[in-house]
Amino acid sequence: MQRHSWEQGFAAQALLEAGETELFVAMAHDAVVRQWQDGRLAMMGGETAITDSGANGEAVWRAFEITENEIFKTAAEKMLEYVMIYAPHTEDGVIYHNEKSFDEGFTPNQIWADSAYMGPPFMAVMNELNEATKQLFGIMNYLRDDESGCLFHKFDAGTQKFVRRELWATGTGWLLLSTGKLVYEAKHIGDITAYETLTQTGQEVLDCMLKYQRDDGLFHNILDKPDTFTDGTSAMMAAAFIYRGLKEGWLAGRNYKQHADRVRKTMAKNIDEFGIIHGVCGAPLFDRQGTSPEAQAAWLTMENWAKN
Repeated sequence: MQRHSWEQGFAAQALLEAGETELFVAMAHDAVVRQWQDGRLAMMGGETAITDSGANGEAVWRAFEITENEIFKTAAEKMLEYVMIYAPHTEDGVIYHNEKSFDEGFTPNQIWADSAYMGPPFMAVMNELNEATKQLFGIMNYLRDDESGCLFHKFDAGTQKFVRRELWATGTGWLLLSTGKLVYEAKHIGDITAYETLTQTGQEVLDCMLKYQRDDGLFHNILDKPDTFTDGTSAMMAAAFIYRGLKEGWLAGRNYKQHADRVRKTMAKNIDEFGIIHGVCGAPLFDRQGTSPEAQAAWLTMENWAKN
Protein backbone atom coordinates (compact mmCIF):
# COMPACT_ATOMS: atom_id res chain seq x y z
CA MET A 1 0.00 0.00 0.00
CA GLN A 2 1.15 3.56 -0.64
CA ARG A 3 2.16 5.18 2.62
CA HIS A 4 2.48 8.62 4.17
CA SER A 5 4.98 9.23 6.95
CA TRP A 6 2.84 7.97 9.85
CA GLU A 7 1.69 4.94 7.86
CA GLN A 8 5.27 4.08 6.91
CA GLY A 9 6.33 4.36 10.53
CA PHE A 10 3.50 2.30 12.00
CA ALA A 11 3.95 -0.40 9.36
CA ALA A 12 7.71 -0.56 9.97
CA GLN A 13 7.12 -0.72 13.72
CA ALA A 14 4.66 -3.59 13.33
CA LEU A 15 7.20 -5.53 11.29
CA LEU A 16 9.96 -4.74 13.77
CA GLU A 17 7.89 -6.09 16.67
CA ALA A 18 7.04 -9.17 14.61
CA GLY A 19 10.73 -9.90 14.05
CA GLU A 20 10.59 -9.30 10.29
CA THR A 21 14.08 -7.82 10.18
CA GLU A 22 14.64 -7.67 6.42
CA LEU A 23 11.31 -5.97 5.85
CA PHE A 24 11.50 -3.33 8.55
CA VAL A 25 15.12 -2.46 7.71
CA ALA A 26 14.09 -1.95 4.09
CA MET A 27 11.25 0.32 5.21
CA ALA A 28 13.59 2.20 7.55
CA HIS A 29 15.96 2.70 4.62
CA ASP A 30 13.17 4.21 2.54
CA ALA A 31 12.25 6.52 5.43
CA VAL A 32 15.86 7.75 5.43
CA VAL A 33 15.85 8.21 1.64
CA ARG A 34 12.82 10.48 2.10
CA GLN A 35 14.17 12.39 5.09
CA TRP A 36 13.85 16.15 4.83
CA GLN A 37 16.78 18.41 5.64
CA ASP A 38 15.14 19.47 8.90
CA GLY A 39 15.20 15.84 10.10
CA ARG A 40 11.68 14.62 9.39
CA LEU A 41 11.64 11.05 8.09
CA ALA A 42 9.58 9.45 5.30
CA MET A 43 8.10 12.71 4.06
CA MET A 44 6.22 12.58 0.76
CA GLY A 45 5.53 15.55 -1.50
CA GLY A 46 3.72 18.41 0.17
CA GLU A 47 3.13 16.83 3.58
CA THR A 48 2.45 19.27 6.38
CA ALA A 49 2.96 16.82 9.23
CA ILE A 50 5.12 17.77 12.21
CA THR A 51 4.77 14.78 14.53
CA ASP A 52 3.86 11.99 12.09
CA SER A 53 7.40 11.44 10.82
CA GLY A 54 8.54 10.51 14.33
CA ALA A 55 6.68 7.22 13.99
CA ASN A 56 9.59 6.03 11.84
CA GLY A 57 12.20 6.82 14.45
CA GLU A 58 12.52 3.56 16.32
CA ALA A 59 12.67 1.45 13.16
CA VAL A 60 15.48 3.65 11.84
CA TRP A 61 17.38 3.43 15.13
CA ARG A 62 16.95 -0.35 15.36
CA ALA A 63 18.14 -0.61 11.75
CA PHE A 64 21.35 1.10 12.86
CA GLU A 65 21.76 -1.33 15.76
CA ILE A 66 21.38 -4.29 13.40
CA THR A 67 23.36 -3.06 10.41
CA GLU A 68 25.82 -0.68 12.14
CA ASN A 69 25.33 1.54 9.12
CA GLU A 70 25.90 5.15 10.13
CA ILE A 71 23.24 6.49 7.75
CA PHE A 72 20.57 5.12 10.08
CA LYS A 73 22.23 6.53 13.21
CA THR A 74 22.60 9.98 11.67
CA ALA A 75 19.02 9.94 10.42
CA ALA A 76 17.57 8.92 13.78
CA GLU A 77 19.58 11.57 15.61
CA LYS A 78 18.40 14.23 13.15
CA MET A 79 14.80 13.12 13.70
CA LEU A 80 15.30 13.35 17.46
CA GLU A 81 16.86 16.79 17.17
CA TYR A 82 13.84 17.96 15.20
CA VAL A 83 11.22 16.81 17.71
CA MET A 84 13.25 17.87 20.75
CA ILE A 85 14.36 21.31 19.53
CA TYR A 86 12.98 22.56 16.25
CA ALA A 87 9.39 21.30 15.99
CA PRO A 88 6.90 24.13 16.67
CA HIS A 89 5.00 23.76 19.92
CA THR A 90 2.63 25.41 22.36
CA GLU A 91 3.82 27.72 25.13
CA ASP A 92 3.74 24.76 27.53
CA GLY A 93 5.86 22.66 25.19
CA VAL A 94 3.38 20.35 23.44
CA ILE A 95 4.35 19.78 19.81
CA TYR A 96 1.81 20.79 17.19
CA HIS A 97 0.51 18.20 14.75
CA ASN A 98 0.79 20.17 11.50
CA GLU A 99 2.74 23.17 10.27
CA LYS A 100 0.14 24.53 7.85
CA SER A 101 -3.60 25.04 7.65
CA PHE A 102 -5.83 22.69 5.71
CA ASP A 103 -8.52 23.61 3.21
CA GLU A 104 -11.16 22.86 5.83
CA GLY A 105 -10.10 25.98 7.72
CA PHE A 106 -7.75 24.32 10.17
CA THR A 107 -5.01 26.42 11.71
CA PRO A 108 -1.37 25.39 12.22
CA ASN A 109 -1.69 25.44 16.02
CA GLN A 110 -3.50 22.18 16.52
CA ILE A 111 -3.05 19.29 18.93
CA TRP A 112 -4.28 15.94 17.57
CA ALA A 113 -4.78 12.65 19.39
CA ASP A 114 -2.76 10.97 16.61
CA SER A 115 0.39 12.68 17.88
CA ALA A 116 0.32 10.60 21.06
CA TYR A 117 1.79 7.71 19.05
CA MET A 118 3.99 9.60 16.60
CA GLY A 119 6.56 11.24 18.87
CA PRO A 120 6.61 9.91 22.45
CA PRO A 121 7.61 6.27 21.76
CA PHE A 122 10.58 7.35 19.63
CA MET A 123 11.68 9.84 22.28
CA ALA A 124 11.55 7.13 24.92
CA VAL A 125 13.61 4.72 22.80
CA MET A 126 16.23 7.46 22.42
CA ASN A 127 16.56 7.84 26.22
CA GLU A 128 14.26 10.84 26.45
CA LEU A 129 11.53 9.29 28.60
CA ASN A 130 10.88 12.51 30.51
CA GLU A 131 10.11 14.40 27.31
CA ALA A 132 8.09 11.46 26.01
CA THR A 133 5.84 11.42 29.06
CA LYS A 134 5.62 15.22 28.98
CA GLN A 135 4.32 15.05 25.41
CA LEU A 136 1.91 12.20 26.13
CA PHE A 137 0.34 13.84 29.16
CA GLY A 138 0.43 17.25 27.50
CA ILE A 139 -1.66 15.92 24.63
CA MET A 140 -4.04 14.34 27.11
CA ASN A 141 -4.39 17.62 29.01
CA TYR A 142 -5.60 19.31 25.85
CA LEU A 143 -7.82 16.52 24.55
CA ARG A 144 -9.12 14.35 27.38
CA ASP A 145 -12.85 14.42 27.98
CA ASP A 146 -13.38 14.78 31.72
CA GLU A 147 -16.72 13.03 31.54
CA SER A 148 -15.80 9.89 29.59
CA GLY A 149 -12.02 9.74 30.11
CA CYS A 150 -11.41 9.19 26.38
CA LEU A 151 -9.82 11.66 23.96
CA PHE A 152 -11.41 14.22 21.71
CA HIS A 153 -9.68 14.38 18.36
CA LYS A 154 -8.44 17.91 17.60
CA PHE A 155 -7.91 21.08 19.62
CA ASP A 156 -6.76 24.45 18.31
CA ALA A 157 -4.29 25.88 20.82
CA GLY A 158 -4.32 29.19 18.92
CA THR A 159 -8.03 29.90 19.28
CA GLN A 160 -8.45 27.69 22.38
CA LYS A 161 -11.34 25.89 20.69
CA PHE A 162 -11.94 22.32 19.61
CA VAL A 163 -11.74 21.74 15.89
CA ARG A 164 -13.15 18.24 16.22
CA ARG A 165 -14.78 17.66 19.57
CA GLU A 166 -15.50 14.02 18.82
CA LEU A 167 -14.37 10.90 20.66
CA TRP A 168 -12.63 9.46 17.61
CA ALA A 169 -11.99 5.79 18.31
CA THR A 170 -8.70 5.56 16.43
CA GLY A 171 -7.37 8.59 18.31
CA THR A 172 -7.80 6.81 21.61
CA GLY A 173 -6.25 3.71 20.00
CA TRP A 174 -3.12 5.69 19.11
CA LEU A 175 -2.82 6.79 22.73
CA LEU A 176 -3.08 3.22 24.01
CA LEU A 177 -0.36 1.95 21.68
CA SER A 178 1.93 4.77 22.75
CA THR A 179 1.28 4.18 26.42
CA GLY A 180 2.17 0.52 26.05
CA LYS A 181 5.49 1.47 24.48
CA LEU A 182 6.28 4.00 27.20
CA VAL A 183 5.41 1.53 29.96
CA TYR A 184 7.97 -0.88 28.52
CA GLU A 185 10.67 1.78 28.25
CA ALA A 186 10.00 3.04 31.79
CA LYS A 187 10.36 -0.46 33.18
CA HIS A 188 13.44 -1.09 31.05
CA ILE A 189 15.32 1.88 32.57
CA GLY A 190 13.94 1.36 36.06
CA ASP A 191 11.85 4.54 36.32
CA ILE A 192 9.28 3.17 38.77
CA THR A 193 7.36 6.45 39.13
CA ALA A 194 6.83 6.79 35.38
CA TYR A 195 6.05 3.08 35.10
CA GLU A 196 3.31 3.22 37.73
CA THR A 197 1.83 6.46 36.39
CA LEU A 198 1.76 5.20 32.82
CA THR A 199 0.25 1.82 33.67
CA GLN A 200 -2.50 3.49 35.68
CA THR A 201 -3.21 5.98 32.90
CA GLY A 202 -3.28 3.28 30.24
CA GLN A 203 -5.72 1.18 32.20
CA GLU A 204 -7.97 4.16 32.84
CA VAL A 205 -8.10 5.04 29.13
CA LEU A 206 -8.68 1.40 28.18
CA ASP A 207 -11.56 1.14 30.67
CA CYS A 208 -13.07 4.26 29.18
CA MET A 209 -12.83 2.87 25.66
CA LEU A 210 -14.25 -0.54 26.57
CA LYS A 211 -17.44 1.09 27.82
CA TYR A 212 -18.24 1.64 24.16
CA GLN A 213 -17.22 -1.77 22.82
CA ARG A 214 -19.83 -3.62 20.79
CA ASP A 215 -20.68 -7.28 21.24
CA ASP A 216 -18.52 -8.13 18.19
CA GLY A 217 -15.52 -6.40 19.78
CA LEU A 218 -15.53 -3.38 17.47
CA PHE A 219 -16.17 0.30 18.15
CA HIS A 220 -18.09 2.97 16.33
CA ASN A 221 -15.89 5.50 14.56
CA ILE A 222 -17.07 8.07 17.11
CA LEU A 223 -17.15 6.07 20.30
CA ASP A 224 -20.33 7.53 21.79
CA LYS A 225 -22.26 7.83 18.51
CA PRO A 226 -23.85 4.51 17.46
CA ASP A 227 -25.00 6.05 14.17
CA THR A 228 -21.39 6.31 12.93
CA PHE A 229 -19.80 3.42 11.04
CA THR A 230 -18.05 0.59 12.85
CA ASP A 231 -14.25 0.57 12.84
CA GLY A 232 -11.86 -2.33 13.25
CA THR A 233 -8.58 -0.37 13.38
CA SER A 234 -9.24 1.16 16.80
CA ALA A 235 -10.40 -2.23 18.08
CA MET A 236 -7.18 -3.92 16.94
CA MET A 237 -5.14 -1.16 18.58
CA ALA A 238 -6.97 -1.71 21.86
CA ALA A 239 -6.55 -5.48 21.53
CA ALA A 240 -2.80 -5.08 20.90
CA PHE A 241 -2.55 -2.96 24.05
CA ILE A 242 -4.39 -5.63 26.04
CA TYR A 243 -2.30 -8.54 24.76
CA ARG A 244 0.92 -6.62 25.34
CA GLY A 245 -0.10 -5.63 28.86
CA LEU A 246 -1.01 -9.19 29.75
CA LYS A 247 2.19 -10.59 28.27
CA GLU A 248 4.42 -8.07 30.02
CA GLY A 249 2.49 -8.31 33.26
CA TRP A 250 1.46 -4.71 33.78
CA LEU A 251 -2.23 -4.91 32.89
CA ALA A 252 -4.24 -6.03 35.89
CA GLY A 253 -7.92 -6.02 36.73
CA ARG A 254 -10.92 -7.63 35.17
CA ASN A 255 -10.72 -10.19 32.38
CA TYR A 256 -9.38 -7.94 29.62
CA LYS A 257 -8.43 -10.84 27.38
CA GLN A 258 -12.03 -11.59 26.46
CA HIS A 259 -12.33 -8.09 24.99
CA ALA A 260 -9.26 -8.59 22.81
CA ASP A 261 -10.28 -12.10 21.76
CA ARG A 262 -13.58 -10.80 20.41
CA VAL A 263 -11.70 -8.33 18.24
CA ARG A 264 -9.43 -11.01 16.77
CA LYS A 265 -12.36 -13.29 16.01
CA THR A 266 -14.32 -10.57 14.22
CA MET A 267 -11.44 -9.06 12.28
CA ALA A 268 -10.24 -12.45 11.05
CA LYS A 269 -13.48 -12.57 9.04
CA ASN A 270 -12.73 -9.19 7.44
CA ILE A 271 -9.55 -10.22 5.59
CA ASP A 272 -9.97 -10.90 1.88
CA GLU A 273 -8.10 -13.37 -0.33
CA PHE A 274 -5.32 -10.82 -0.95
CA GLY A 275 -4.73 -10.14 2.74
CA ILE A 276 -6.44 -6.74 2.70
CA ILE A 277 -8.42 -5.92 5.83
CA HIS A 278 -11.88 -4.40 5.44
CA GLY A 279 -14.36 -2.93 7.89
CA VAL A 280 -11.95 -0.28 9.11
CA CYS A 281 -11.67 3.50 9.11
CA GLY A 282 -10.56 4.05 5.52
CA ALA A 283 -7.69 6.02 4.00
CA PRO A 284 -7.17 8.64 2.77
CA LEU A 285 -9.81 10.78 4.51
CA PHE A 286 -10.79 8.39 7.33
CA ASP A 287 -14.38 9.57 7.16
CA ARG A 288 -15.94 6.25 6.07
CA GLN A 289 -15.25 2.53 6.08
CA GLY A 290 -12.55 1.34 3.73
CA THR A 291 -8.98 0.01 3.93
CA SER A 292 -5.74 1.53 5.19
CA PRO A 293 -2.06 0.77 5.81
CA GLU A 294 -2.55 1.49 9.51
CA ALA A 295 -5.28 -1.16 9.70
CA GLN A 296 -2.83 -3.68 8.23
CA ALA A 297 -0.21 -2.63 10.76
CA ALA A 298 -2.71 -2.76 13.62
CA TRP A 299 -3.55 -6.37 12.70
CA LEU A 300 0.13 -7.36 12.63
CA THR A 301 0.73 -5.64 15.97
CA MET A 302 -2.27 -7.32 17.56
CA GLU A 303 -1.33 -10.75 16.21
CA ASN A 304 2.27 -10.37 17.35
CA TRP A 305 1.30 -9.69 20.96
CA ALA A 306 -1.49 -12.27 20.93
CA LYS A 307 0.74 -15.13 19.77
CA ASN A 308 4.13 -14.38 21.29
